[in-house]
Amino acid sequence: MLKILIPTITLFPTIWFAPIKTLWLITLTSSLFIAVISLSLINNSEEVGWTCLNSFMATDPFSTPLIILTCWLLPLMILASQNHTSSEPAGRQRTYISLLVSLQTFLILAFSATELIMFYIMFEATLIPTLIVITRWGNQTERLNAGTYFLFYTLAGSLPLLVALLNLHNKLGTLSTLTLGFTLPLILTSYGDKLLWAGCLLAFLVKMPLYGVHLWLPKAHVEAPVAGSMILAAVLLKLGGYGMVRTITLLDPLTKEMSYPFLILALWGLIMAGSVCMRQTDLKSLIAYSSVSHMGLVAAGILIQTPWGLSGSIALMIAHGLTSSALFCLANTNYERTHSRTMILARGLQIILPLMTSWWLLTTLANLALPPSPNLMGELMIIISIFNWSWWTLILTGLATLITAAYSLYMFIMTQRGPATIHMTALDPTYSREHLLIFLHLIPLILLILKPETILGWIS
Repeated sequence: MLKILIPTITLFPTIWFAPIKTLWLITLTSSLFIAVISLSLINNSEEVGWTCLNSFMATDPFSTPLIILTCWLLPLMILASQNHTSSEPAGRQRTYISLLVSLQTFLILAFSATELIMFYIMFEATLIPTLIVITRWGNQTERLNAGTYFLFYTLAGSLPLLVALLNLHNKLGTLSTLTLGFTLPLILTSYGDKLLWAGCLLAFLVKMPLYGVHLWLPKAHVEAPVAGSMILAAVLLKLGGYGMVRTITLLDPLTKEMSYPFLILALWGLIMAGSVCMRQTDLKSLIAYSSVSHMGLVAAGILIQTPWGLSGSIALMIAHGLTSSALFCLANTNYERTHSRTMILARGLQIILPLMTSWWLLTTLANLALPPSPNLMGELMIIISIFNWSWWTLILTGLATLITAAYSLYMFIMTQRGPATIHMTALDPTYSREHLLIFLHLIPLILLILKPETILGWIS
């Protein structure tokens, strides 16, 4: 674990003392080196699953893929941001990269924390750099409004979690995930215990986000710069799912009764968020609402509490992280050329930028869970486990899958096909940097098809 954490922390002096001419190159090379080192975490030979560093930090088959995804995304964010921030003053460039590195540090500590209080602190700490990136580097004046939504939704959900965790610590005497499996189960029956259950899971359901508490997400995505959108879609939403898996075992007897309204909201959100996508004119807003739809399926898979549902949720989280991040990168390449996020103004790009269209097609097909992508594997595992719980859910999940395919193809056709508009005559050509960026998103997705057990958690 230290072989990832220490190089990440030493990036800070590198950023602030490197010459401005080579700043982007040095940070990109260093972060790519950290991403490659993080792949060594996959070789987990421990029988118990935990690979311990010390009593405060450890990794297991669930947290390892999320840590690797976090490390993999930093060089991609630096690559994506290079064009629109390289013209800024040197201090702002250094601050921007420092915020991205600090976000990676907090996320590594959150995913490897064994104490739930430490996890809570890191969970909250990720809010600060994300908020600064959205409010200082966003494109339009609405970014301040988006930042306010993001801050208050997250804080309002998180404060009950802190109270609930302190209460649990008082009852159990420990909140270490290494020892929680060996403690006596809690007898949760009173109304106060039901409030404790809701308090524990509310913060994670807001962060995922569950349909109904999702309004902060489209605002934050639309106003954030490309790196903000990438890290938000790819990793920060996964903090919610990770936290749910870690805490739901503490509240086990209650979950059977208490999870019904949240399950219904998650499944209804699949259809509602998908239907909203069908009506969007803003490209980034469409991709943001598609994240709400996919994360609803993840929430349902975790709340069902079966091994298949859990493994499907992990697989879908990793696959969705790579796919949605690639979609935001593609949306940014369009925006840098057309200076508009409106889809109808960027029609006919297939004629002008044919290679970029092939990247669009591959990413769109991954988003709609075309076989044999890991997206399909995750979705199928969750759908089967929910169907096993109640066969009526097949109506909702089947309809949601159909709507996902419809809005994904609608997005592709609206941005790439059709006659090119008059104002699109003199566009910049695509750069090798952009092709490399999308390639580095899609290569892990393709390789996961060959070895899916790396992201299936304990089931494998």
